[in-house]
Amino acid sequence: MLKHQLQQRILLVDDEEGIRITLGTLLKKEGYSVDTAADISGARTLFMLAGYDLAFIDITLADESGIDLLREIRTTAPATQVIMFTGSPQVESAAEALRLGAFEYITKPVRYETLIAVTRHALSSKALNDERERNRANLDAIFRTVTDSIVMIDRDGVLAQFNSTAERICGYSHEHIGVDAADVDLGCEGGCRSALLEVLRSRIPREMRRIECHPSAGNPRIVTISATPILEVDGEISGVVAIIHDETKLVELERSQHQQGKFHGMVGISDAMHKVYSLISVLADMPTTVLINGESGTGKELVAAALHFSGVRSKGPFVKVNCSALSENLLESELFGHVRGAFTGAVSDKTGRFQRAHGGTLFLDEIGDITPSIQMRLLRVLQESEFERVGDSTPIKVDVRIVAASNQSLSEKVREGTFRSDLYYRLNVVRMELPPLRERLDDLELLVANFIKQFNSKLSRNIIAVSDDVMTVFRNCQWSGNVRELEHAIEHASILCKTSIISVEDLPQDLLAGTSLSDSLRIAPVHSSSAPAKKMTFEEALESAGGNKTRAARLLGISRMTLYRHLGGV
Repeated sequence: MLKHQLQQRILLVDDEEGIRITLGTLLKKEGYSVDTAADISGARTLFMLAGYDLAFIDITLADESGIDLLREIRTTAPATQVIMFTGSPQVESAAEALRLGAFEYITKPVRYETLIAVTRHALSSKALNDERERNRANLDAIFRTVTDSIVMIDRDGVLAQFNSTAERICGYSHEHIGVDAADVDLGCEGGCRSALLEVLRSRIPREMRRIECHPSAGNPRIVTISATPILEVDGEISGVVAIIHDETKLVELERSQHQQGKFHGMVGISDAMHKVYSLISVLADMPTTVLINGESGTGKELVAAALHFSGVRSKGPFVKVNCSALSENLLESELFGHVRGAFTGAVSDKTGRFQRAHGGTLFLDEIGDITPSIQMRLLRVLQESEFERVGDSTPIKVDVRIVAASNQSLSEKVREGTFRSDLYYRLNVVRMELPPLRERLDDLELLVANFIKQFNSKLSRNIIAVSDDVMTVFRNCQWSGNVRELEHAIEHASILCKTSIISVEDLPQDLLAGTSLSDSLRIAPVHSSSAPAKKMTFEEALESAGGNKTRAARLLGISRMTLYRHLGGV
């Protein structure tokens, strides 16, 4: 006897004792647990005492009808399989029994082979039904308890189920059950339904991380969609389930945590930036001259300020000069000052930047652009800590720390003979190399969050974050302008953004043109109304958009869901 057969209970209901004994004996020999009843009343009593996997019921029970018992069982014990049999078969009674849910209808005399075959078939079917019911109950429990939105479609792409979270946040209603998912209109772009239909077609699980979601009610959200096929035991797909996880609060939390990545106005947690922070901490209290090298936009001025404000000179003045912005004469006057009448236009005495920086720090930006004459005067200040104003011969003593910066290679300029070697060695006591943004992409999210906060305040905006697509664009940029270029891109996007989430469409076009991305993330050109674009077929639009259905729909001037309907939900 098989163990599972001992757990399967069968009830025989027949008013002929001989049939009850004969069939009961045959079934017991197969290992089944068998009870018998002669009438409906006896069957009711047994059902009250125990549950049954299978019931054999004679249609004719003395003055009663087995059809009545079938009706009761379908109501009180719907999981029980029922096989009807009779010695006087009639088409009408057979049809009625099957209509009411009987598993099978057989006639007497019942052959042994038929009895065993139909019993095994019925119990196997019940086991499958029980498994489906357990799965359904488990799924219902998951649907009720999970706080994420859950949406499920069947094998035909029809909306089959959703939980209360999806109803509340996404706007699903019971009217949508049984409707083709591609035809469900919730007033959004339908990212979850697109994922469901794609997985149904490909049978491959898909995850869409941190995409923009625009529900019909409420603010835009950042969500992650995980869509997974539901496979039967035989490997056939029976549907797809999608879990929509709202990460908007997590993004906001990350943004607040990003504040931990700040160091004296600089933002970054990458190893390269930690080396910069460490070197600043070491040099902050030192009087030594520091040369900062780095590409344009890497934050050389911020480093100079950090060196000043984190050290012993923090209470003194921090004076800045952009050496490349002024002509030689003007720069000389700015640095050293002048006396009245020193040159045409010098109508009064002027205090120079060196004198103003006394007791503090003088930051000389773009030092590589100064002329040989200015180089010589600067060298004297570094050697003797004194200078004369233009038009004056009286030396002025100063206590100034020099921090210089350049986006050029000063050693190369020395080799070329355009920069004094003695001045270079005076400036290059300690050199700090600032990494370009393309070498510190780990800091991108921190920088983006910082600039969003900055421009929210400056522009009175309420932007939460950028979409994952935008971050993909950022990670693929060359950033020739480094952090300053990123700052300008966020400012541009903050001005154009119409929601609380910055999308690809809000970015500067020249930034997109400079990425190495495929056209799937590029913005479709806007056609002038005075020169109407050529009418495209769906296939042409898809080909032009590189297979991207969102862009293809934009090219056609239709919604993405409309495109899905025309493509058969592909």
